[in-house]
Formats: sequence, structure tokens, C-alpha cells
Amino acid sequence: MYNIVLVEDEKDLNDLIKTYLTKEGYNVISYTNGEDAISNVNCNAHLWILDIMLGSDISGYDIIKKIRETNEQVPVIFTSARDKDLDKIIGLELGSDDYITKPYSPKELVLRVNKIIKRVYTKGAQKISYDSYSIDLEKRSVTDDEKDIDLTTLEFDLLYLFVSNKNKSFSRDDILTQVWGNDYFGTDRVVDDLIRRLRKKMPKLNINTIYGFGYRLT
Repeated sequence: MYNIVLVEDEKDLNDLIKTYLTKEGYNVISYTNGEDAISNVNCNAHLWILDIMLGSDISGYDIIKKIRETNEQVPVIFTSARDKDLDKIIGLELGSDDYITKPYSPKELVLRVNKIIKRVYTKGAQKISYDSYSIDLEKRSVTDDEKDIDLTTLEFDLLYLFVSNKNKSFSRDDILTQVWGNDYFGTDRVVDDLIRRLRKKMPKLNINTIYGFGYRLT
């Protein structure tokens, strides 16, 4: 399931878009203000939908700048009530993939999301290579020189988090949120145990321990 992050300060529109995207089969994380969104730019998002004008000191432009500091690949769609060429140009320069002017049809936005998701996450993008490992994101399978490596759901989710964010540092709390979810209650030592198991099954993974903080794959 693909994770869509929606940042829209109009509550009714936010709820409406979230409903449409959820019915389409997406997992939607929604924010109504820039402050909450910018503090969670490291979430495991497959696509962001950012309203440019958020009625606060933080704009959609500020959020995409923060996103691009650590992730240059995740697609971003800008929305705006202003149909100005300058906004579109700035958005493209900052690395957005699309721009839609308000008022827009929720169905049109869903079609644009589907198109970008299909383009970015299908075909060759569904497989990632690391050393001699081949990681199939669609089948959730891993092979090493054509030999299958059996991973649990959590082990694969952790692997996906690392290989899709290579050279990025994650705290234990980050990993808990991304792999176990926000509803998990328990010690963060389960992260260390999962790392140990993944290292044992895939010893060629260069997972660095950042003492007192967490882990990073290089």
C-alpha cells in the first residue's frame, strides 16, 4: 500500500480528499498545518500533496525544501488557489512533479496521483539492488545471487526503509514509527533485535550503528 501525505489547511477539503484517496486504496496521512507536516518530513511517504498557502508562517514551499534535504526522489504535487505561472515555475524549480489549481475536482487529483505513482513505482522502480542482493518491492522478496532469503514482514519493512533512504540516519523512535506504526507501545529495544536479525540474514548490508541515536545504511 502506498503512503500519501496530504497537507491542506481547509479542513473540509482535507477530509474530502482523504476520503477519495482512501477509497482508491491509499494510506493517507493528513495534516492541516505546516508545523506538523514539516516536523514529520522523514515519514515513509510515497507521494506528498502540498497546499502552497497554509495560513501560517510555513508554506508548501518550506515543506518541499525540507523534504528535498533528505529525499530527492519522492514525488510532490502542489495545490494552490492562485493560478500564477510564477507559482508553477517556483514549484518546478523546487522539485515538484505536478501543480493543480483550486478549485479542483477530487477525481482529477486522484487521477494525477495514480499517474505519478504508476510512473515512479512500477517497472524497474519496483526492484532495488544492493551489493549482490535483489529486492523486489512488489513481491516483497529478496534474493542473493538468485538464492531466496526469507524475511519476516517486519524484517522486510525495515530493509525497505533502509534501502529507500540510503545514507540517512534513523533514530530508534523513527524506526519504531515507520516499521511498527504509531500505535506501538513498548521498549525501543525491539529495534535492536530486528536489526540483529536482519544483519544475520543479510550480512552484506552495511548497517552502521550510531551510538546513542540509531542506525544508518551506507
